[in-house]
Amino acid sequence: MNLKKDLTIDILSSVQKPARYTGGEFASIIKPADEVEATIALAFPDVYEVGMSYLGFKILYHLLNKEDGIAAERVYAPWIDLEAKMREREIALCTLETKKALSECDVVGFTLQYELSYTNILNMLDLGGVPLLAKDRTDADPFVIVGGPCVYNPEPLVDFFDFAVIGEGEEVLIEVMRCYKEWKREGKPGGRQEFLQRVVKIKGIYVPSFYEAEYNEDGTFKAIKPLREDIPAVIQKRVIEDMNSVDFPTSPIVPFGEIVHDRIMLEVFRGCSRGCRFCHAGMVYRPVRERKPEVLMNLSRKLVDNTGYNEISLVSLSSADYSCLAPLVHKMIGEFKDERVSVSLPSLRIDSFCVAIAKEVQAVRKSGLTFAPEAGSQKMRDVINKGVTEEDLMNAVGAAFESGWNSVKLYFMIGLPYETDEDVLAIADLARKVQYKYFQITGKRGCKVTVSASSFVPKPYTAFQWFAQNDLEEIRRKQFLLKDEIKKYKNITLNYHDAKTGTIEAVFARGDRRVGKALLLAWQKGARFDGWSDCFSYERWLEAISDAGLDKDFYAARERGEQEAFPWEHISPGVSRRFLWNEWRKAYAQQLTHDCRRTSCTGCGVCQALGVKIVDYKDEYQNNGEVQA
Repeated sequence: MNLKKDLTIDILSSVQKPARYTGGEFASIIKPADEVEATIALAFPDVYEVGMSYLGFKILYHLLNKEDGIAAERVYAPWIDLEAKMREREIALCTLETKKALSECDVVGFTLQYELSYTNILNMLDLGGVPLLAKDRTDADPFVIVGGPCVYNPEPLVDFFDFAVIGEGEEVLIEVMRCYKEWKREGKPGGRQEFLQRVVKIKGIYVPSFYEAEYNEDGTFKAIKPLREDIPAVIQKRVIEDMNSVDFPTSPIVPFGEIVHDRIMLEVFRGCSRGCRFCHAGMVYRPVRERKPEVLMNLSRKLVDNTGYNEISLVSLSSADYSCLAPLVHKMIGEFKDERVSVSLPSLRIDSFCVAIAKEVQAVRKSGLTFAPEAGSQKMRDVINKGVTEEDLMNAVGAAFESGWNSVKLYFMIGLPYETDEDVLAIADLARKVQYKYFQITGKRGCKVTVSASSFVPKPYTAFQWFAQNDLEEIRRKQFLLKDEIKKYKNITLNYHDAKTGTIEAVFARGDRRVGKALLLAWQKGARFDGWSDCFSYERWLEAISDAGLDKDFYAARERGEQEAFPWEHISPGVSRRFLWNEWRKAYAQQLTHDCRRTSCTGCGVCQALGVKIVDYKDEYQNNGEVQA
């Protein structure tokens, strides 16, 4: 099919936010065609504003384009208005840098950030002229690869990608592209199958066509077995051992329009050792590896000079846990205050909240305070191993109120294991106690508390991967129970999302290869942008799942037994099944597991399996409190 590649002025002038599609932004990289041996399209399956906020692609774009002969270009999902015009005029989805159709690239790499983006992957491939099914691709088609956090259960997508990158991509993706260059220079001997046989030898690469899935008579998953003797039965993730040695982009692309995270994003460390039992990221990104403070200072100086942004966001899974946070923030504020560049901390834990740091980061630009107790009752906080108490929250908000704050946002989940109605109502009670704390300190009323309550989705490689998700009716009942209780109090606002999306998310989070048929059917029925409430159709998904001969409750609302095999266990982040099962039983007993960074090893197995240890700098820097620029 010969698709056109030009988005004409009349098309761009008739769609929302045309700057999404023009390219040419400051610091974007366009390599001369005669210097490019292989092109990889970094494909984000959502709109430009979301994809441009993803730090992972900023890092990979920078590293890949440093490689001789490799061009990394960007492509995002066109919004519905542009898609309609593209299909009407037979215009291909192209990269922003050189307007290559996806079908003209050598590799198309998608990040799997959230399950409800999967239909956009199919849609982008179709718009780009790439056959949807891996088995239908010829030697003339690109290789479609996937990575990102959801790759730890890639099985629902195996019909659509050629291979997956498991773990952190900075090193392994370079190795993949070098392997491709070498094969291409040789004239692509043996076709696609030969390249797959080469690339599977790289540690951290999963080629699903080299494995087969088996199922029990009752329909449950039995095993995934390799079809070749020279490939591993279990693929271990790749991990960066030293965060100080890996290159970090200091001249990222600056967009023309506003994006979701329109600021400098500086990754202070990777991983988390807190051990919250619901948290997928906390398990799959282990172990904790920090960057040295002086490295972060040097990076921040270059980023400010090269981008013109006026805010530096210190990003990680829990930035307040950075071992040198206080001296680092103090140094950064001093360095950039006269330039009106602020420092922000996007994630604050109640038990590590420091009002002195909070006040310091507010010195340039004021913002609200957000905390995540996750559960209203102490029982539930112990079930999920949150490791914080009501006293911790009151101390944190009390210190904030004494320093002039008069509003706070609180994040919770409902539908957690072992939750009762009393636990749900405890969310409202905790919000009320926060208001009362404000009155105790200031003698005034009027403190505004915003409660955000999301519905829990069990994920692979968490202690709750065995849990039967609450069904839709039960989640709705709990939502209205909480809503009716919060109505009793002034200045407390409740936000919650439609639980229907959580049901479909759970189907894909714990799905097997058979779920791919439902994904294809849903896309054929018009599914797009399922993470957007105005585009999501629950009825369409139910119809697709039924037409595929599947039962959503089999995947979402069924509790697993101790010995049941999981369809993702051939993809390993390093954490052991025994550790997770023990955590599941400890959740039932409301027993806490300590943070291994602060005391002894908890036996998750990650450091031993990967040969990588936890790295922080608290002993090296906190004694003198100094951070050098």
